[in-house]
Amino acid sequence: MSRWEPNARGRLQQSAMELYIEHGYEQTTVAEIAKRAGLTERTFFRHFADKREVLFAGAGPLQELFVNTVADAPATATPMDAVAAALDTVAADFKGHLESARQRQTVIRANAELQERELIKLATLAAALTEALRQRGASDLTARLTAEAGIAVFKIAFERWVGDTDQRELSQHIRELLDELKAVTAGG
Repeated sequence: MSRWEPNARGRLQQSAMELYIEHGYEQTTVAEIAKRAGLTERTFFRHFADKREVLFAGAGPLQELFVNTVADAPATATPMDAVAAALDTVAADFKGHLESARQRQTVIRANAELQERELIKLATLAAALTEALRQRGASDLTARLTAEAGIAVFKIAFERWVGDTDQRELSQHIRELLDELKAVTAGG
């Protein structure tokens, strides 16, 4: 091993992504990831529970960002307005990360286990948003319906963003889908 270098976590994530793209997720080992990053397997496991978590390490901070933005929305904001504000905040957080998001989605799309994990992440996010909306005083039904709609907007907008050859911002896709959702619910 070479001398200590900073950002072990970031180097492990980059090495893992490169190997997942080059060889496939299933064929990549933790040992290979650590070696490419110039680190030990032990160091890998200090940062990640397993090789899958390299792809999902951002789930906690993403959930926190969603929930905190909903909680901090003005008291006069409707549940959907609070979720829309959270979507805007999350979109701003993704700014400049299009290529890494594309790579991550490529790896996930190629593996059923990872697709399942992604769905679990989205369901967990919806449950957290539901609770945040309840805390704001929304009824159970309103909170759940609004959270699920918000996550659907996020999921579809994210898919469109990573597949967009025009490289429009995630926020643009979110706005379009929120407008479409309003039109659908208004009977338009």
